[in-house]
Amino acid sequence: MSASSLLVIGLGNPGAEYEDTRHNVGHQVVDALAERLGVSFDHQPNALVGWGNHDGAEIRLAVPLTYMNRNGDPVAALQEHYGLALDQLLIVVDDLHLPVGTIRLRPSGSSGGHNGLAHVAQRLGTTEFPRLRIGIGDEFPDGRQSDYVLSPFSDDQTPVVRDAIAEAGDAILTIAHADLETAMNRFN
Repeated sequence: MSASSLLVIGLGNPGAEYEDTRHNVGHQVVDALAERLGVSFDHQPNALVGWGNHDGAEIRLAVPLTYMNRNGDPVAALQEHYGLALDQLLIVVDDLHLPVGTIRLRPSGSSGGHNGLAHVAQRLGTTEFPRLRIGIGDEFPDGRQSDYVLSPFSDDQTPVVRDAIAEAGDAILTIAHADLETAMNRFN
């Protein structure tokens, strides 16, 4: 994956009411990296897109403007628009199966029951694309998963997640300057 062709897409839901929810941690990672790199976003159909440079590595950043379960539409459109191979994408997404604040990079894999990731795989026609998963934990009663992912992190979790978001940014920059395998060895 060359730095000039890395497109990082943070999955989530649009709108202020979802901004600080667990399900939007993908958006939060992209927003934090954009701030770190001084990137501003432009409106494109169904997504906000910007690009920045970090020590010579060009990184495109995108945040879908569709709801999570439809995030695959802008992901597929951006991949086609920029003419990128699947390994030139990095999908950033929340993960219930990881402890709060844990990050995991993978070159491919299943959706793990995540509807946004499943829609991305459906629209791309494969699960063979890199992803960075951020743990949001699974501390909810039976039948309350939706309420849990659409609620903000607790006061105790917030600093842990803030650190994970910064670490995710470091992992993305490592991919941009080196490659996914190097980042996996360092951050997994």
